[in-house]
Amino acid sequence: MATSTEAPLSGVRGGLDALNSRHHQLGLRIFLFIVVAHWAEHLVQAIQIYALGWPLPEARGVLGVPFPWLVTSEWMHYGYALLMMIGLFMLRPGFTGASGTWWKTSLGLQIWHHLEHLLLLLQALAGAYLLDKAAPTSIIQLIMPRVELHLFYNTLVTVPMVIAMYLHTRAGRSDNASARCHCAPKD
Repeated sequence: MATSTEAPLSGVRGGLDALNSRHHQLGLRIFLFIVVAHWAEHLVQAIQIYALGWPLPEARGVLGVPFPWLVTSEWMHYGYALLMMIGLFMLRPGFTGASGTWWKTSLGLQIWHHLEHLLLLLQALAGAYLLDKAAPTSIIQLIMPRVELHLFYNTLVTVPMVIAMYLHTRAGRSDNASARCHCAPKD
């Protein structure tokens, strides 16, 4: 007889199984849309700073212009880092072979990025900043400004993710033969 804790677990397992088999391609497309939208925000902010010469407090990306609190909210930044980590984790079982290796690399890098955002959030909540800085500061931010650092982090996470998706969706790759999804067209 199934216990009350087994039913929710089987539901989660069934959902993850569906996500990494018959719904993998849709899941990847939704995830990629979120990643590209986030990238667009960072790129617009960089253009505002370096091409348009906007002062840093005014360079808030697309959504930050009408909603300035988004840029200064550590909760929002942490939430996105957590969402990315969860998305990479949930979609991981659908990848096999070399694409799986690249996807796991992206996940590992995002775990670090998430920890940096957790550190920033904890500082904001405590009101005490790393090394008595004027604002929440991550570890790598001690040697690199925040705008550039987040472009760097997003590049580090996105490049192996894109390589994984490219390899995963190519027909005829032997390491895709064991994939349970239909992301790669059949020969």
